Amino acid sequence: MNNYVADLRGLVGTRPLILPGTSVVVTDPAGRVLLLERVDTGGWGLPGGLMEPGESFEETGRREVREETGLEVGDLSLLGIFSGAEYYYRYPNGDEIFNVTAAYVARLPREATISLDTAENRAWRFFALDEIPATLITPERPVIAEYAKVAR
Repeated sequence: MNNYVADLRGLVGTRPLILPGTSVVVTDPAGRVLLLERVDTGGWGLPGGLMEPGESFEETGRREVREETGLEVGDLSLLGIFSGAEYYYRYPNGDEIFNVTAAYVARLPREATISLDTAENRAWRFFALDEIPATLITPERPVIAEYAKVAR
């Protein structure tokens, strides 16, 4: 969690916050999607995270992919903006958020090596769209569903 959110949490506790961020659908040459097994929830999710003050959505996406995987992504293609009641999430620690997510698609950089941030993630794996795990975290489901529509 970034310091900005930690500071907000110090003021409001676990009450719902509206927080902007990004998710990035990173694909390999076979069209499979990179998912990360998260430490905080135990579920699988896309690389991404919350925006820091002064960042653009694109900057947030690039930073989060770099921090979580060590990858430097090239072009980001906007998949969509995802918000509303269905993007509510309650973390295991009780923190509540309504996500406002700008989702992007990026191709795996050539000769890329993933260097996993083990403070946030346990594992990484590329999944075909018909193999997405049932433990995909709730806020990522509509992003993957939208990607599946455009990828076919």
